[in-house]
Amino acid sequence: MPYITNMVAAGFVFQLLFNTQYGTMNSLIGVFGIAPIPWLDTIWGARVTLALLVTWAWLGYNMVIMQAGLQTIPNEVNEAARIDGANQTQVFFRITIPLMRPVLLFVIVLSTAGTFNLFTEPVSLFTSNFGSGPLNSTITPAIHIFNQAFKNFRFGYASAVAYVFFAFVFVLTILQYRYFGRENN
Repeated sequence: MPYITNMVAAGFVFQLLFNTQYGTMNSLIGVFGIAPIPWLDTIWGARVTLALLVTWAWLGYNMVIMQAGLQTIPNEVNEAARIDGANQTQVFFRITIPLMRPVLLFVIVLSTAGTFNLFTEPVSLFTSNFGSGPLNSTITPAIHIFNQAFKNFRFGYASAVAYVFFAFVFVLTILQYRYFGRENN
């Protein structure tokens, strides 16, 4: 459900949930005698709120991919390990995780690239200052490129930043592929 929810609507709901005066989260922690936390007005709170929104939005998508990967592991492999005397922990770390390596690589690469490309989530959560949060604490490369191009009309600079950003994400993806894509002997 979170994956198909409009991110602008989700951002608005998170604004309501984490509102300093009337938010549900502050009402819940108020039951325990804790003072209201200015979630959307402080650097730490803004980052935590954005992280919660992104986690909520993308957890379901990643879980569906992981579930599909788990279903591709033949049950006979786990049964053979059990017969050979492996316990549940050994089966998980020595069979399930190595066989899930391609799926884990896919999820990690997509999540990393998606995290660097965050645009809709911070913009919908922090509408008053176009996604940059308090003191630019939640600005992302995509928002920086957009601001440079369409607010400051520095198209050349924005294009150069986009190329550097692409190169950085590309190198990071290659490093992840080499680290997570290698086989253990």
